[in-house]
Amino acid sequence: MRIAAFLILMLVAIGYALRKGGGPERAMALIAATMIASDQALHLLVPPEYASLDVGHLAIDLFGASSTMFLALIAYRFWPMIAAALHILPLLAHLSRYFDFALHPAAYLIMQVSSSWLVPPLLIVATWRHQMRLKRNGNDPSWRGSSLPLNRQIASG
Repeated sequence: MRIAAFLILMLVAIGYALRKGGGPERAMALIAATMIASDQALHLLVPPEYASLDVGHLAIDLFGASSTMFLALIAYRFWPMIAAALHILPLLAHLSRYFDFALHPAAYLIMQVSSSWLVPPLLIVATWRHQMRLKRNGNDPSWRGSSLPLNRQIASG
């Protein structure tokens, strides 16, 4: 039931971001969709195992962390830094499992997935704020190095 609720929440966030988001929101939606598809494919091939290092989820989490860190570096937004931090947390779970074999499997599972629940609301709020900036300013630069809005160019020029 929790997995279904998470998937529904994530699919709503992905759909909203793809439909109404700017470049960074759409990029995050594609990263999230890729991670979900990879996770579902992994579970078809290998049952989840939390008593030892979960290499499949480690690979998915490495993709998520590296992708969101790159997004945080190039996006003209603050929220991708939060998303990157949320994607780094599961890597700490894998690191903990690697160094501490006595780590209880339930603790490993919780450490892996708990921060994921914050990603859909973050993406929804980020997309909503993008829409608000569009309404207020008429544009919303997506990437660092994008052209500044005209009123800022005039003020600085």
